[in-house]
Amino acid sequence: MISKVTSSTLIGIDAYLVEVETDISARGLPFFSTVGLPDMAVKESKDRVRAALKNTGFDFPLKQITVNLAPADIKKEGSAFDLPIAIGIIIAEGVIDQKRAEGYLLVGELSLNGKVKPIRGALSIAVTSWKKGLKGLILPAENAAEAAVVRGIPAYGVETLPQVVEFLNGNLSIQPTTTDIEKAMVENSFYQDDFSDVKGQEHVKRAIEVAAAGGHNILMIGPPGSGKTMLAKRLPTILPRMSFDEALETTKIHSVMGLLKDHQPLIATRPFRSPHHTISDAGMIGGGQIPKPGEVSLSHNGVLFLDELPEFRRNVLEVLRQPLEDGDVTISRAVTSITYPASFMLVAASNPCPCGFYGDIRHECSCTPSQIQKYRHRVSGPLLDRIDIHLEVPSVPYRELSDTAQSERSDNIRERVMKARETQIERFKKDRVYSNAQMRSKHLKRYCTLGPEAQRLLEIAMNKLGLSARAYTRVLKVSRTIADLVRRDEILPEDVSEAIQYRSLDRGQF
Repeated sequence: MISKVTSSTLIGIDAYLVEVETDISARGLPFFSTVGLPDMAVKESKDRVRAALKNTGFDFPLKQITVNLAPADIKKEGSAFDLPIAIGIIIAEGVIDQKRAEGYLLVGELSLNGKVKPIRGALSIAVTSWKKGLKGLILPAENAAEAAVVRGIPAYGVETLPQVVEFLNGNLSIQPTTTDIEKAMVENSFYQDDFSDVKGQEHVKRAIEVAAAGGHNILMIGPPGSGKTMLAKRLPTILPRMSFDEALETTKIHSVMGLLKDHQPLIATRPFRSPHHTISDAGMIGGGQIPKPGEVSLSHNGVLFLDELPEFRRNVLEVLRQPLEDGDVTISRAVTSITYPASFMLVAASNPCPCGFYGDIRHECSCTPSQIQKYRHRVSGPLLDRIDIHLEVPSVPYRELSDTAQSERSDNIRERVMKARETQIERFKKDRVYSNAQMRSKHLKRYCTLGPEAQRLLEIAMNKLGLSARAYTRVLKVSRTIADLVRRDEILPEDVSEAIQYRSLDRGQF
């Protein structure tokens, strides 16, 4: 007898339906064969299924069993096919009527005692089930809250294999799991850090506020212990709150990688990723025989922080150029080509020299000029060209560290940032541009016109301070953001002056 059960596999961050066909024949010697491009985890499912069936009171047929995963030209991976294969065998043996399983999508890993264990990518599977018009999703109880975020597709959480059999036979009633999306968004939107924790560095906080308001990438340069990492970790707390669509897309990426916390239905805080400088290019942008998301995709809708920027390998930094420009990353392999979203803010930190104390009034620098020059040239010009704000972060004096006065909280800063972002969204609503950092030449001509005094100031900066040509457009973009923070259409000379101060590298200060 042949049975058919609907299941799913992941390609990238999206799920695709897979038809699990099971044929059981009494002719010939017993064997168990799985076809349809299964990976090793899928091939090993036969042993888990055999033990799970025996240990839960079902007979495992000593016959020829052939399981086909259709379509056969798509690679299948993971342990989520355990449950549909087991149910397929049970249906083929006549324990469950085939019609009772129609319309349901089944996924789940089986332990040897028949317990249904959690899987990856439940949210993506739920989205696909809803789009395909299926009547229900049967999956591990641990994943049910995550899948229930998708309204319109009932998610039935199960804990054991016998529960699934009884449910499909109509002998057991299981209520679909429900998730209060509004409540989940609120409960999962709190940050542990706050800008009020930072002592001093008021000009750095101001620059980070400008970067958040315009979506600008930022590079902080300063000696060890000046607070660069502490400031970077608090940047997500002042970014606009995530919308439901952003939370859904971010959660899908983390779900595919198995990074969701227990029973966490949604990620409602901006991601903050800080990879070590020994990371490979595949780890940064994604890779593998079947490409998986990298750090740039895990940072989607959030912040990618690169501490000790010059210590990263050159080829790793160069692969950042495409996602910084396009907001996504395409990984091509012989088998497939997958595009992952990768729209993030880049925040980088660097010492001014190898020893870290060049320009520090408290410590003497021990580096030679050639060592300093070599250190700085580890980061290419094209990458620096995509960073709008270069900022000096000096050491914090004792007087400011010991100050007991309360600094401004992240919530207050975020309100100003959100108002500036609202202005930009309204300004660019016809151009599919969402922040000032994404402006192109036509937008600069239209929205960044300068008055005579502001033009003279910028001309002096170009000639006297040695600003590069690429710094010109960066200054205009940042000036536009500074004006947006006070809801002003006109860019004033003081806006241009402040933007010029955020180009430390172009001024030759370091």
